[in-house]
Amino acid sequence: MAFSALLRRASSVALPKLAQRAVASSSSSSRTFHSAHSLRRLLHRDATIPILPSLRFANAFGSQAAADDHLIEVLHSEIQCAQEDDRAPHQVKIPDDFPFEIEDNPGERTIQLKRQYEDETIKVQVDIPNVAPEEYEDENDGEKNDSESSIPLVVSVLKGDGVCLEFGVTAFPDEISIDSLSIKQSEESEDQLAYEGPEFTDLDENLQKAFHKYLEIRGIKPSTTNFLQEYMFSKDNKEYLMWLKNLKNFVEK
Repeated sequence: MAFSALLRRASSVALPKLAQRAVASSSSSSRTFHSAHSLRRLLHRDATIPILPSLRFANAFGSQAAADDHLIEVLHSEIQCAQEDDRAPHQVKIPDDFPFEIEDNPGERTIQLKRQYEDETIKVQVDIPNVAPEEYEDENDGEKNDSESSIPLVVSVLKGDGVCLEFGVTAFPDEISIDSLSIKQSEESEDQLAYEGPEFTDLDENLQKAFHKYLEIRGIKPSTTNFLQEYMFSKDNKEYLMWLKNLKNFVEK
């Protein structure tokens, strides 16, 4: 599915018959015939006039057209596969107890979540999943290993004075990992280098657990993030399909 692979395959294909038909079609007109006849007379008088550049130009033109046609065919095939993948999963339904409003704009790789919790505004930016590699077998011990997929989140807790508590979170199936924690001041300049505290994993274990509970109460919990994984996989399929269609439309112009 990699687009670079498609380009490599497309650029390696040449269809000389297209070039031959183009040359044959051109030579059938009287204007082309007279031009060629005049050129032959000049060649008899001056053997230094080359004809190869014109042939190279014709061959290059034919190869480019053939490569573009092949690329369009491959894109069309990939679009059909993506459409089947998009139809295959069941429709993702938002759970009744899902605590956030979802803002999902087509063409964007992230979605935005928002909710009010007492006097706080909770905002969450959710990115597309990090796809896990396929299960493989360790040659040394014969045991099978697999990595779980995950989605990155940025959770912002805002209060009325403009101060924001921001968490960097990685959500795995049935597990939430806090990667970073910082306080953002509303009046901070982008040029300022604010102290962001130690690494989250360096905090006291009880403090880490307390912050996990802090997020859970505000809706960042496994039942929420498990749904978001499913939702973002579906979004990724739709965005990929639209991306392929946009590529095909561009090449066809």
